[in-house]
Amino acid sequence: MIHSLFLVNASGDIFLEKHWKSVVSRSVCDYFFEAQERATEPENVPPVIPTPHHYLISVLRHRIYFVAVIQSEVPPLFVIEFLHRVVDTFQDYFGVCTEAAIKDNVVVVYELLEEMLDNGFPLATESNILKELIKPPTILRTMVNTITGSTNVGEQLPTGQLSVVPWRRTGVKYTNNEAYFDVVEEIDAIIDKSGSTITAEIQGVIDACVKLTGMPDLTLSFMNPRLLDDVSFHPCVRFKRWEAERILSFIPPDGNFRLLSYHVSSQNLVAIPVYVKHNITFREGSSQGRFDLTLGPKQTMGKAVESVLVSSQLPRGVLNTNLNPSQGTYTFDPVTKLLTWDVGKINPQKLPSLKGSMSLQAGASKPDENPTINIQFKIQQMAISGLKVNRLDMYGEKYKPFKGIKYMTKAGKFQVRT
Repeated sequence: MIHSLFLVNASGDIFLEKHWKSVVSRSVCDYFFEAQERATEPENVPPVIPTPHHYLISVLRHRIYFVAVIQSEVPPLFVIEFLHRVVDTFQDYFGVCTEAAIKDNVVVVYELLEEMLDNGFPLATESNILKELIKPPTILRTMVNTITGSTNVGEQLPTGQLSVVPWRRTGVKYTNNEAYFDVVEEIDAIIDKSGSTITAEIQGVIDACVKLTGMPDLTLSFMNPRLLDDVSFHPCVRFKRWEAERILSFIPPDGNFRLLSYHVSSQNLVAIPVYVKHNITFREGSSQGRFDLTLGPKQTMGKAVESVLVSSQLPRGVLNTNLNPSQGTYTFDPVTKLLTWDVGKINPQKLPSLKGSMSLQAGASKPDENPTINIQFKIQQMAISGLKVNRLDMYGEKYKPFKGIKYMTKAGKFQVRT
């Protein structure tokens, strides 16, 4: 299935490669580099690139492209999911998934890739199993390995590998038994000039951190499970129970894992949490333009909108800006023409605004179109779709665990047209 894997950094250099079946020349990545040059943004590189003899399937995570080389047709989502699992494993092992972290732990990286893929087919992709096979690197273990010449590879086959629940190891014991669930929703929206919603959708995930003794059996129910479309589950979830009762029933992996991801695409279900009042004008024949922007919260159920960052790509004819923010700070790069305003937290009693003038090239014609405004924000303790966890129950063990649910909404690609 997967013949080779190439890791490409932001500057276009291949800094790591791994081959499973046969060595594929690096020159196959030239097709990828051509597609990268044509793309306007790094994330706009096509995920599947056909070449005369191969298919290149890639994902972009943490400013690194993970490029898999396939020789025969396979379901692309299968490969994409595996690549995301590789990134998540690196992050779990090294804390971060950066070029420096991968280079510093290159031996462990090759050991992990060897276990995760066997002759090109996925084998062990669960973090619990991998941690028993290959011990995560620590400073002490690295020093011992350097002195003794030993490796991080475990001596025994993982206990969970041959069980009916391969994602959970046996004999798990904790002094404090706790289960935390984070409901994180990302809203993508395009708002037109008049403030009407052109398109809006929500991508949501439920991430879990479960540290429970023994072999607990959990059920998680929602107040309004019918909201969820296009749901993707962790293998531990019993799908038939979800189909019949809309209840999540599962034996959880030990530690951190993604329980499910979902999609809400019905326009009437997607609330827009911020509004923008804007007045950006350029007059024909004038060397001055007007910039007037005000932000405010909307449909946030009283929750604060935080970490607000506004950015806008101004027209090429803009030489400089003279703006006055009512709160936060703004920067304008005269070379790239990128305006960035770090707003911070929105106070509903005193709405933040950015007002002033723009200097234009003398004699330049009026720009063809007004700039678009991109907004990033976070809202703690709120799921914008209205999704709410009803209750979490545990069976199979006698102790009472500590349980916690946290909600967060953040902006994905949130764009306002002016």
